[in-house]
Amino acid sequence: MISFLLRKSVYAFSVLFGVVTLVFFIFNLSPSDPARQIAGQNDSEEILQAIRRNLGLDLPLSERYLLYINDLSPISFHRVDEAESAWSWDDEKYQGCLLELTGSTGISIKKPYLRRSYKSNREVSAIIADSIPGTFLLATVAMAFAVFFGIVFGVLISLRKDSPEDRFTLFVSALGMSLPSFFMAILVAWLGAWIWYEKISIPLILLAFPLLALAYSIFRNRREYQRGRNFRYMLWGGLAALLVLVSASFVEGFSSIMAFLSLSLPGTGLPMSGSLYSIDPWEGEYLNLRNLILPAITLGVRPLSVIIQLTRNSMLDVMGRDFVRTAKAKGLSTFRVVVVHALRNALNPVVTAVSGWFASLLAGAVFVEFVFGWKGLGLEVFSALEKEDLPVVMGAVLIIASIFVLLNLLVDLLYAWLDPRIRLT
Repeated sequence: MISFLLRKSVYAFSVLFGVVTLVFFIFNLSPSDPARQIAGQNDSEEILQAIRRNLGLDLPLSERYLLYINDLSPISFHRVDEAESAWSWDDEKYQGCLLELTGSTGISIKKPYLRRSYKSNREVSAIIADSIPGTFLLATVAMAFAVFFGIVFGVLISLRKDSPEDRFTLFVSALGMSLPSFFMAILVAWLGAWIWYEKISIPLILLAFPLLALAYSIFRNRREYQRGRNFRYMLWGGLAALLVLVSASFVEGFSSIMAFLSLSLPGTGLPMSGSLYSIDPWEGEYLNLRNLILPAITLGVRPLSVIIQLTRNSMLDVMGRDFVRTAKAKGLSTFRVVVVHALRNALNPVVTAVSGWFASLLAGAVFVEFVFGWKGLGLEVFSALEKEDLPVVMGAVLIIASIFVLLNLLVDLLYAWLDPRIRLT
């Protein structure tokens, strides 16, 4: 087990080192000039040179890279004989202790240093510490929403394989996986916080056509209830109602008729933008969980679609095994066979997907947080990219990459503990 842990730790360290190297050269080879961004367009060349010297931008690219690695490393080397050197120890920057090796060189054990923001001059670690709790909460709620409904719908459609409900759910889940996050964010914000903010008006034709199609299906089949065929007729009735609404919307006066023949339901009452904490001019800052609903639904759509399909396929595989057939032969109830015997053994791929998708949600929250104005790491990254605040962007990318690597390492260790055969691979 120890050798397995060492191999996985070396692999995780190699991935992080590659991410650090790639991120550094991507952002430092860009044509933008951070000194010009900080100083403005009209400052003199002397001021620009002073800013570049203060930020270390006047050094060769290779030395800047080694300095960045040295700042990130918990064990770093410094000059102790030259206070003006870029390699010198600075008590204001580093949090740790310095041990002098020779008259000119020292080694330190310190907290990784992510530099300072170009714009606010705050430490990047402090900026990330302030913003990541909002993103973590958003990703956790979105993942909980996706896991619960994904497992429920996956189990239900696995029991109805190749039925119209199964095909319809698979089609919707495939559509959910294909839609980009920024498009879903705009769509959900428009529907949930604009169109349906005060009330939801449902034209009665959308209810009448499917119900009439259902009645026709029952009558045609001699009043026998056939779920698959009835569902198919209801689906065609709903599509016919949508076609009538779209076609008749071009007719003058049709909108007023539809407004009269509509069923009004209470609206969502959810704001289009807002963070976990809102500010009231009289009461001050207060917790506002309503702002979490729309961003969490938007962020959870894609993992929900994936979990539905994974649960369905895994359940279909497990339901055909011998121990499930034995449980059925013993006369156990369908609920006990499905939940106690089949579902517990079908959740392994779902657990793997959840661990990977949770880290993906932290990275994919950038557009969602921007659209909904949710104060988190994603909104901070978007603002830093807009202002070309490279230390903040690089620090955020490294934190997200570290979360990815750490979660994958924990999942590998969990699998190795559950199945000793994995340790030999």
